[in-house]
Amino acid sequence: MKKELIKKAVGAILLVVLFSAAFYPPLQQYVDTPADILFFEGQEYAIPASLEVIESDEAVDVFSQDNRTTLEGVKPGSSKVQLGVAGFPLKTMEVTVLPEKKVIPGGQSIGVRVHTQGVLVVGHHLIDTEEGTKSPGEKAGVEVGDMITKMNGTQIKDMSEISAIVQKAGDEDLPLRLELKRGEKLIHTELTPEKAKGEFSYRLGLYIRDSAAGVGTLTFYDPESRKYGALGHVISDMDTKEPIQVNDGEILSSRVTSIEKGLNGEPGEKLARFSSERKVLGDINKNSAFGIFGTLNEPVANGAWDKPMEIGLSHQVQEGPAEILTVVNGEEVKKFDIEIVSSTIQKFPATKGMVIKVTDPELLEATGGIVQGMSGSPIIQNDRIIGAVTHVFVNDPTSGYGCHIEWMLEEAGVDIGKEIEKAKAS
Repeated sequence: MKKELIKKAVGAILLVVLFSAAFYPPLQQYVDTPADILFFEGQEYAIPASLEVIESDEAVDVFSQDNRTTLEGVKPGSSKVQLGVAGFPLKTMEVTVLPEKKVIPGGQSIGVRVHTQGVLVVGHHLIDTEEGTKSPGEKAGVEVGDMITKMNGTQIKDMSEISAIVQKAGDEDLPLRLELKRGEKLIHTELTPEKAKGEFSYRLGLYIRDSAAGVGTLTFYDPESRKYGALGHVISDMDTKEPIQVNDGEILSSRVTSIEKGLNGEPGEKLARFSSERKVLGDINKNSAFGIFGTLNEPVANGAWDKPMEIGLSHQVQEGPAEILTVVNGEEVKKFDIEIVSSTIQKFPATKGMVIKVTDPELLEATGGIVQGMSGSPIIQNDRIIGAVTHVFVNDPTSGYGCHIEWMLEEAGVDIGKEIEKAKAS
């Protein structure tokens, strides 16, 4: 009985000790301090604790002030920083310093024109023939969303190439051999063109399109390579809702002419037109989940933010105040206040990295919040570009999602030195 009481007493004491330890500052600091950090040469990283640095190497400088320890990246490389209390080591941090890299933020309104890899099928239609109504395309098993890439062995790049091939097959009363791209699959089928009553030209019974156009916002460009990123989300076909497989395209300067304000349940929209001179700013060579990417023909101006800016990685983003750069009238890029409601530290690419909320009275008055055409507007925090606006919440136009800038840089082919981190991991 006595032994049982002693065991219970010891257990109670241990429980109190463990509970108290959870509130012991050095232990809390140990838990709050990350095991791995990554930042750029010349940048500083404040350790979220007053733990002292016991040991470090020449890749980082360490300085402490007012119970705050800060690391500064001195040169690219990987190192270990040992933290502790009163000379007793508690934790070792893996620190990676990336080479200094800056990009120029965007905010400009851009016109977007893309051409597909082939001809996109966006619908079926019936042909009123002598034998009744027919849809040759539907009968041949061609589906909405299919990309016609070849006809009778001839590569199809745009709609202008189709008419002569279809007419020849109809005149010769021969079926057309089609090669279709359906997702990642190649499909082969045969289609027999038909003529409508009283007409001489043959038809496929398909609605097709070979290009798309719209407006968006430039996010950034690299002053060294002139590689850029824009939009922050994939361009999808308006009818099929499928991502457009881009063959080529171009971005052009554009002017915002008016705004349709966003309302609950009804997203707003920037109304813009291509500038009168239709100046081509650059090409488009990629359309991905993180936006469109290519190379600018020459640097583009955006007023007060034309200077290279530091990059903020996902773990450097803080909840709280931030800004976006965007256009609400004409071509003038302006800065507006937002709040980072939440941010997810991401080690792998994901499109919804941040939840943001517009707080700027001027922007709320002009747009109601986030509107279509604002996608790609760069997000700035602590004088660093940290991401881009991507989507609006349909039921709350003041709020939406943003993606982290590092994934757009990766998609654009802008080297930020992450091979150092990959080499360390391997």
